[in-house]
Amino acid sequence: MASDVTVADRIRTELAKHLKRDISMIQPQYSLREDLGMDSADSIELVFSLEEMFDFEVPDQDFRKFTTVSSVIQYVEERLQAA
Repeated sequence: MASDVTVADRIRTELAKHLKRDISMIQPQYSLREDLGMDSADSIELVFSLEEMFDFEVPDQDFRKFTTVSSVIQYVEERLQAA
């Protein structure tokens, strides 16, 4: 299983790549919508990326919990621990 740092780094790297920003601009406390400017299409692409990267499905009701970078990281870590 991947370490917490690896999971967080992978998610931050994916967000940075998708948003065309430096990874240092993707901080855990940042809001996906307000701080990073993600819209619903960006959020859907994020979910697809997570599903592919970590090989699990994100149910619609879980997807709504993604409000900050840290909420995404925490969700993925919990899913990986439960697997």
